Amino acid sequence: MPAEPVARDAAILSVSDRSGIVGLALALATHHVALYATGGTRSYLAEHGVEARDVGELTGFPPLFDGRVKTLHPYLFGAIMADRDNPAHERERAQLGLPRVRLVVVNLYPFEATVARDGATFDEAIEQIDIGGVALIRAAAKNFAHVTVLVDPEQYALVEAAPLDVDLGVRRRLATRAFGRTAEYDGAIVRYLEAGMLAHELPGSLALTLPLRQQLRYGENPQSRAAFYLSRTEQLPEQLGGKALSYNNLLDLDATLRLLLRAPVAPLDGEPGESGFAPYECGRAEVVRAAIVKHTVPCGVAERSTSRDAVRCALDADPISAYGGIIALDGRADLATADALAEFFLEIVAAPEFDDDALARLRKKKNLRVLRYDRRLVPHLAEELRVRSALGGVLAENDDPDAAPERWRVVSRRQPQADQWRDLAFAWDIVRHVKSNGVVIVRDAVTRGICAGQTNRVSAIRIAGLRAGEFAAGSACASDGFFPFPDGLEVAAESGCAAVIAPQGSIRDAEVIEAANRLGIALVFSTYRYFLH
Repeated sequence: MPAEPVARDAAILSVSDRSGIVGLALALATHHVALYATGGTRSYLAEHGVEARDVGELTGFPPLFDGRVKTLHPYLFGAIMADRDNPAHERERAQLGLPRVRLVVVNLYPFEATVARDGATFDEAIEQIDIGGVALIRAAAKNFAHVTVLVDPEQYALVEAAPLDVDLGVRRRLATRAFGRTAEYDGAIVRYLEAGMLAHELPGSLALTLPLRQQLRYGENPQSRAAFYLSRTEQLPEQLGGKALSYNNLLDLDATLRLLLRAPVAPLDGEPGESGFAPYECGRAEVVRAAIVKHTVPCGVAERSTSRDAVRCALDADPISAYGGIIALDGRADLATADALAEFFLEIVAAPEFDDDALARLRKKKNLRVLRYDRRLVPHLAEELRVRSALGGVLAENDDPDAAPERWRVVSRRQPQADQWRDLAFAWDIVRHVKSNGVVIVRDAVTRGICAGQTNRVSAIRIAGLRAGEFAAGSACASDGFFPFPDGLEVAAESGCAAVIAPQGSIRDAEVIEAANRLGIALVFSTYRYFLH
């Protein structure tokens, strides 16, 4: 039983994020609401001149097991969950001497922030799994007909003026958000615990409850409505200038940043040939990559020793398609880079770093969205579980770590030369991000012809060759799927390609190899394919 008579109206306060809690507590006290708080919250309020009772006055128990158990007690939950419209409940509450809890204010232990921190240990993560807080939130949310539940400091302003007179519709919305928050929290725990298991199997259930990050003006088309939801453990790039990001911007930004991922080059089966150059030596020098995307399709990618040259070459690869596109680079953007970017109409420029004068130059274009991203985001995009909706459900995949490693094999008599190995590796790195049927033609570490989404491979190669124009002569070509017939390879040769990489596996591989030898093309087969739908 409570140790002494208790007030009629009360609030339970238990917060790890204490921003705004003093102001809310003062507002509650002004309205004669008795405050009950857990230890840390109570001490914080006392430091700021606000008196609150310990929740132990309701439970009759002190915190147990180093604070692992503080609020899990029937008296506390009875004070929250009693149905005020049920006379029997009210009589029982009065007999027990329990207050009528009108507000529950809880934000949970910072589990998501803890596991996102570099160096966080497993034991630290486990100790940040909140049990009592989640139970308090769910109890209050269930009884939203009589109780207001607040799980975020941004919600405090909704109730401070009249905490005992919160509209039922508002209470229902707050309860809905509260259940959403506990689902997010549990989802974060599931994802963390499963992270070590994904190396062996996909999750038994898929936790996708994510908090609303921002409402978007509209969806893919103006007649659609849209929003962006993001886990609290993930971070959007920081926007430094320009208009708000749209639905299509976010899709294109994702596609552009993925192009910056440097995939490992596969080892070569057998001897590298007379050139003495093995593919795993390709493109490993410290260079800057710049990538341009339009409607999620790459339209220019280049690697150079400076950011300015990488940007310039990527833009020049297909300047017509680059108009209104999105560009990202993995090097520092200096003033020379900003000057090159400012010559084009672009929707977004993203880089990990900007010099001050470069940022000032780009901000002069008021509508240009300038984004600074954390370098750790790029590998994270490759490691995450990939999900998409289909038939009212969700498809999910990731790369199987137990799959046989990718390997390359030169199957033609002609061996690629050193510069061709570099361009083959670069083209193969890019084609995995091009929608099938996808073809990429590269010369001198610049994409010269990209074709995506064709329903036959011959057309894809022909279009890529036309786009490459004079740069196709002596170029390297990558096809995301195998050649079902020799005709695709023949079109590549007609375009001027000197070296080609494609997956093996066609029943006519021998005919394709024979065509490569007849045409004098260096042909490399990979054990992997890279379809993208």
